[in-house]
Amino acid sequence: MTSTPQASVQPRDSGHMRDEMLSETNIEGDENSPRADYIAAIDGSIATRTETDSLGSMQIPADAYWGIHSARALENFPITRRALYNYPDLIRALARVKQASARANAEIGVLEQAKADIIDRVCEEIVGGALHTEFCIGVIQGGAGTSTNMNANEIIANRGLELMGYAKGEYEHLHPIDDVNRSQSTNDVYPTAIKLAMVFGIRRLLAEHRLLTNSFAAKGREFNDILKIGRTQLQDAVPMTLGQEFTGFAHTLMEDYDRLSEVIPWLNEINMGATAIGTGITADPRYAEAVRKHLVDITGIEMETAPDLIEATSDAGIFMTLSGTLKRAAVKLSKICNDLRLLSSGPQAGLGEITLPPRQAGSSIMPGKVNPVIPEVVNQVAFSVIGADATVTAAAEAGQLQLNAFEPVIAHSILQSLAWMTNACFTLRINCIDGITPNLERLSMQVETSVGVVTALTPYIGYAAAATLAHTALTTHASIADLVVSSGLMKAEDVARVLSPERLSGMVPITASLTLPAQRPELP
Repeated sequence: MTSTPQASVQPRDSGHMRDEMLSETNIEGDENSPRADYIAAIDGSIATRTETDSLGSMQIPADAYWGIHSARALENFPITRRALYNYPDLIRALARVKQASARANAEIGVLEQAKADIIDRVCEEIVGGALHTEFCIGVIQGGAGTSTNMNANEIIANRGLELMGYAKGEYEHLHPIDDVNRSQSTNDVYPTAIKLAMVFGIRRLLAEHRLLTNSFAAKGREFNDILKIGRTQLQDAVPMTLGQEFTGFAHTLMEDYDRLSEVIPWLNEINMGATAIGTGITADPRYAEAVRKHLVDITGIEMETAPDLIEATSDAGIFMTLSGTLKRAAVKLSKICNDLRLLSSGPQAGLGEITLPPRQAGSSIMPGKVNPVIPEVVNQVAFSVIGADATVTAAAEAGQLQLNAFEPVIAHSILQSLAWMTNACFTLRINCIDGITPNLERLSMQVETSVGVVTALTPYIGYAAAATLAHTALTTHASIADLVVSSGLMKAEDVARVLSPERLSGMVPITASLTLPAQRPELP
């Protein structure tokens, strides 16, 4: 082996976009894309190297870290504009799996320590952000993820060769399969990597989800004393406070935080060492435990080897569980956004109880119009998550015998849902919830003129009398309190106490006795 030069690779990801943001990079048409390089290599318009597999030889761009297996994927799967480099969590997870495998293989003596060290070093570079644009193939692919696994193997091998002082493609010194993929199969690497990527994604989502929950809770405290009319079936109901409404939003989000957190331990069951179908063929019996141990050490995530590797290699149940939990969270968040749009509707002819921060001009034809664009975009994220769950369900059901060939679309669907939900929670908090203000005058007017408050008086004047007064109030627009007093059913001071904001909202129980007509119960 030649001496190792001090080569370095700088991260090729452009800009400072947050990792969970997914882009629409056009791998089919961008003149600077890896696919364009691949086409140029075929045309002979750029420098190339020749690589060979069991199907024959192909020309590969000379400076590409990917190789012939990746080139075949570019040729075979021109399906999506989203390449693997749009899924940084998956790339980092793949690097961690390859890194743990190299360490395990060196530990049990089936891979030279020097080669393992080179693989380890390259994987650290990838985790740090380097070489991501080399993960160039579309995320949707046939082969149960084989192209993704080979893309990673080739990138790691060719960067390793570069560090060792060799040219890309000189695989006799460091081979993508014999060395980087040692003791592995796509069928244990890919599901382990996508589970690990999903854990990364859930953790990021949970962080944003908690911040959003805290924002709703803060608004609940801020709006604690603001009385409003509650509604059932879009009709006026009984009073409550605006704070109670927003605190309710916070509590429903807290429930989904708990459910999402509960999924993580299930994702930590892996099938490394299963190789092709779960029998562990070609892998040393010591490898499964060694790679598990190193993966735990590298990631800090406690993982367990599945007790039945054959079952674990074919089962997609955990993906349905995660997808279903995400759908639940998305549906409930979308319902909250529906409520925000209703509560802010108007501003003159709608409910108009709250004002959302104005984020953009709302119309190209109606001057001054401002739309609830942030809740609307969150609604659309929820629709996408709902559709993704249907995709995951169909893909999980479609697996046959010892393998599910459709894990690529499962991975895409769930990782996209995690990323979009994370971004939705972020934009809803920053661009909407934190800036919501109450329309105090309108809220007060609605409570004062609402006949819904008569419900609070029914224990003292009876349902029939309350219904009569409600109809009278609707017809005459008179105050319920005035009607009760003028009818002689209750004294003014007693009506005032029953209809106090604290009593109406249930915030503070009233224990003092009131002067009531005969046969009516006292307040508890």
